Amino acid sequence: MWKLAAVLLIVIAPTLAGIFALIPMTYFGINDYEPWLLAAFAGAGALVAFPVSYFVAGRILALINEKPRAAN
Repeated sequence: MWKLAAVLLIVIAPTLAGIFALIPMTYFGINDYEPWLLAAFAGAGALVAFPVSYFVAGRILALINEKPRAAN
C-alpha cells in the first residue's frame, strides 16, 4: 500500500499545495498578500497530502480486493 500511496502523492501533493496557495491570494488579493503566507499555505497543503494519499490508496486497494457479488 505504501508504494501506491507514494505514486498518488506525486499527483496529490502539488494539487493540494496549489489549492492551499490560492487561499492567501483569495483572502488578501493578488497584490496585497505576504509572500511567506503563500509559502506557508503551500507547505501546509503538501503536508496534508500525506494522509490524504494514504487514505486514497487504502480506498483503492479496498475496491480492488473486494469480492464480486453474486448476481440475483
